[in-house]
Amino acid sequence: MTAVEPVRRFMDRQWYQRRSVEVAPELLGAFITTNGPDGRVTARITEVEAYAGADDPVSHAYRGRSARNAAMFGEPGRLYLYRHLGLHYCVNVVCDVAGTAAAVLLRAGEVVDGRELARTRRLAAGSVRTDNDLARGPARLTVALGLDLTAIGEDVTEPGGRVGLFRREPSTAPPPSRGPRVGVGVEGADPRRFSWRWWIPDDPTVSAYRPSARTTRRGPKGDAPPASDRADWSRA
Repeated sequence: MTAVEPVRRFMDRQWYQRRSVEVAPELLGAFITTNGPDGRVTARITEVEAYAGADDPVSHAYRGRSARNAAMFGEPGRLYLYRHLGLHYCVNVVCDVAGTAAAVLLRAGEVVDGRELARTRRLAAGSVRTDNDLARGPARLTVALGLDLTAIGEDVTEPGGRVGLFRREPSTAPPPSRGPRVGVGVEGADPRRFSWRWWIPDDPTVSAYRPSARTTRRGPKGDAPPASDRADWSRA
């Protein structure tokens, strides 16, 4: 019997017009691909976190719209990027309806196409021990994909653009693992309300988990540095 070749399916804008906590786990196993003058890199998404604007005390949009977070208030299916610790960038996909500022942070992935280009980019930014480390963590993922603030607002719903997000069908995936977001403190750390991180269980490209050391309220924050300890919470 002839094997069925997987078909690429780009999720349309309506697919992203849902709460970030609904979109996030369904992005696991999907692929993000970037096209640039130096080549193409594609990564399979293995870890994500959801953020929910005004309903989320650690969201960049919790206190309202600003020049920095304006893309989060735009239409779903577009990218929002921010600078991470003054060094690299983190990439998010905008969700829900325009004006709600919900987004999904892409935390980690497995580079499946353009591995040499991804390695070159990562080596220029730091060390790389193994292929599993190429995109293991949100800053590493964005470096491997060659993304920076110029990608803010890019539309991921159509093939042929600078950045695309698609699934390969038919596909199968194990039930995701679920737990609190990495490095998030104060109200956003409550695991009963904000277990908004999902990952593919036992995947070696998933980043490590560390709770935040912050115990006092300092307002919204972004993503934390890559962590050193792993904690596997309940399955979604």
